[in-house]
Amino acid sequence: MSIGLRKKLALGLFADLYKEKAEEHRLQTLFWEMTLRCNLQCRHCGSDCRADAAAADMPLEDFLRVLDEEITPNVDPATVLIIFSGGEVLVRRDLEEAGRAVTLRGYQWGMVTNGILLTPERLDALTAAGLKSVSVSLDGFAEVHNDIRRNGAAFDRALAAIDAIVARPELTYDVITCVTPPMVPRLEEFAALLEEHGVEAWRLFSIFPAGRAKSDGALTLSDGEFRTVLDFIKRMRKKGGMDVSYACEGFLGEYEAEVRDDFYQCAAGVSVASIRVDGAISGCTSIRSNYNQGNIYEDKFWDVWQNRFEPFRNREWARRDECAECEMFRYCMGGGMHLRDGEGKLMYCHYRKLK
Repeated sequence: MSIGLRKKLALGLFADLYKEKAEEHRLQTLFWEMTLRCNLQCRHCGSDCRADAAAADMPLEDFLRVLDEEITPNVDPATVLIIFSGGEVLVRRDLEEAGRAVTLRGYQWGMVTNGILLTPERLDALTAAGLKSVSVSLDGFAEVHNDIRRNGAAFDRALAAIDAIVARPELTYDVITCVTPPMVPRLEEFAALLEEHGVEAWRLFSIFPAGRAKSDGALTLSDGEFRTVLDFIKRMRKKGGMDVSYACEGFLGEYEAEVRDDFYQCAAGVSVASIRVDGAISGCTSIRSNYNQGNIYEDKFWDVWQNRFEPFRNREWARRDECAECEMFRYCMGGGMHLRDGEGKLMYCHYRKLK
C-alpha cells in the first residue's frame, strides 16, 4: 500500500496543524457520561453497560456546578457542544431537565442513543428542551442488529426513532453503524434502505477488541472485509447524495481524506473532554480509566484541562512496539487513545490491517 507524494505533503501539513491545536487545546466538545445504565446488553459494548449498573448516575446538580463554576467562566458557551452519553441516556428521567439547564446557559447539546425509548412524544419533549443533535445506532438489517443488540425489537425501535428524527429538519443527526462480517456484502442494500428512509448522514466503524467484543471474535472484520468497507465508503462519497463516512477511529493510509472529510486525528484531550459518571475527567468516553486525568470531586476541571492531559497532547510515549519504526507515526501519533490498553500497548491498528 503506497501513499502518493501529494497526500504525504498534505498529511505533513495536517500533522503540524494538529500539534498547534494540541498546544492550544481549545475545548470544543464536552461529553457528559450521565449514566452507565442501559436497556440493552449489546455484544460489542466497550463499556460493558447493563441495566443495573453498579455506578450510580451522576446527579445533574454536580455536573451543573462544574459547568457554572469551572467551565463557563473560561469558554464561550456558544462554541462548546455538550453531548450527553451513557449507557443509554434515555433511561434518565431528568434528561429534558438537563437539556433545558445547559440550553439556558448558552450551550448547544446533543445525545447518543440506541433509539429504543425515543418515541415521537419523547423527541417532542427533548427538542423543546433544546436538543440540537442526535446520533442513533443501527448496525444492519433486523436479523443482524437484533442479534448484536440482544433484543428482538431493537431494529424496529431504532428505525422508528430514525424516521422521527429525519422528519425534524432542525436537528443535526447521523446514523452510526458498527459493521460486522454479515453486513459487509450487504452494505449497498443497507444504504438503499437508509436512503429510502430519508437518512442524509451515515457513519460507519468497525469493532476493536475491548469490552465484550474482546471475547467475541465473530464481530471482527478480516483485513479483506475491512478494505471492502472502505472501498464501499469511497464509492458512496464519489456518487454523492447521502453523506457517508468512516468514523474518526484510526489512521487509514491511502484512504485518508477519501472516506471522511478530514485527515485522521485523535481529538481526545485536544479539543474533546469528558466528565464520566464517577466524576473522572478524561478525553472521550471510549478511553479506559487508566488515562483519567483527574476527578471533579477532587480537582478543578479547568485546571485539569489546562495543565494535565500530557499523554493525550504529546504522544511520543506511543512510539513503541510496532509503532517504534512505523513510517506513518508522524501522521497518526500511534492511533486513537481508545485503541491503547491499560499498559499503553496498541490493541488494534487500522493501518496494519490495510497493509
